[in-house]
Amino acid sequence: MRLAGKAAYLLSLIMLISPLYGEDEEVIPEPQPDIQVDASTIEDSPLVDDGFFFEAPPLIIEAAPFEIRSFDAIFPRLSRVQRMMAMSYEGLRHSFTKDEPALFVPDPEIGIDLLGSIMKKNPSHLIEALVLIPYNGRELDLLDIYNALGRIEKIKDHTVPLNGRDFHIFTESTRIESARNRRAVSDPPPAVTLPLSDTMYIRLKEYSFGNLFIRTDVSIDVYGITYSMANFIDVRYFLVPIMKAERFMTIIYLEPVKEGMLIYSMAGFYLPGFIADRVNLTPSINRRIAIFMGWITDGLRMQENAIDLFH
Repeated sequence: MRLAGKAAYLLSLIMLISPLYGEDEEVIPEPQPDIQVDASTIEDSPLVDDGFFFEAPPLIIEAAPFEIRSFDAIFPRLSRVQRMMAMSYEGLRHSFTKDEPALFVPDPEIGIDLLGSIMKKNPSHLIEALVLIPYNGRELDLLDIYNALGRIEKIKDHTVPLNGRDFHIFTESTRIESARNRRAVSDPPPAVTLPLSDTMYIRLKEYSFGNLFIRTDVSIDVYGITYSMANFIDVRYFLVPIMKAERFMTIIYLEPVKEGMLIYSMAGFYLPGFIADRVNLTPSINRRIAIFMGWITDGLRMQENAIDLFH
C-alpha cells in the first residue's frame, strides 16, 4: 500500500510540472523589479560583520637618510703620511705598468672601480692620482662639481713647472660641436639643474702633439660624479701616429666627503713596445694629468666663491 501511494504521488507531480516546461513552449521569466540598496542602512544591517570593514593606516615608506661618506671610509688602507700628502696641492700620484699593482685602491665595498674600467682598454701604462681638497668656504655639492667641469676654456690657463719656469702645455682649449663637426663653441653659462649624464667633445691644442680631440662623458650617481676622457682621433707626434683612437683614457671621480672634496683619477694609455722603448711618454702624460687636476681644483674654488642663488 505504501509503494502504491508513493507512485500515485509522483505521477501527480509529473502531470503538474510537464505543462510548464514543454518542449514546444518557451519559458519567459517575469521581469524582476530593480533592487535599490540604501547605503545608510548597511551599517545597521544584522548581516554586516563589523570586523569585515576596517580603515587601513596610511602607507609610509621611509627612505634611508643620506649620509656623506668620509675620506678614510673610501680609502681605509692609506698610511698617515699618504693621507697628509693627499691633502697637498699636488696630492698623491703613482705611475705603473699593466703588470704592476695600483697603490691607491678604494674599499671594494664602496663600489668605485676606476682601475677595472681602465683595464678594459688594455693599457700598457697607467697613472693614478688622489687629491683631497679641504673646503675654504661653503661645502660643495654635485652641481658645483658639474659646473667646475664645464669650464673647458679655463684648461689652457693652467701651467706646470718645466725647466725652472711655468710652462703652458695647452695653448688652446675649447668645446667643439660634435665628433664630426669640429667647429668651436663657447662654454655655456653655469647650469642650475643637474643632468643625469652628459657628453661633450673638446679640442686641446698643445705644443707637442698638436690638436688632441677628446670625448668626455659625465655620469652622476648618489654620492659623486664620474668624468671620463678618451681620444676619439689618433694622437700624432710630428705627423707620426703614436696612439690610436680610444687608446688613451682618463677617468676622474669626484665626491664631496666630510673632510672636503675628493678627486680620484686613473689614466691608462697603450704604446706598442717599439715606441715605448724609444719614447717615454709617462712624464708627459703625468704633466697633463697635473693640468687636469689643477684645472678641476681651481674650478671648485671658483664655485666656493661664487654667489649662487640656488644654494
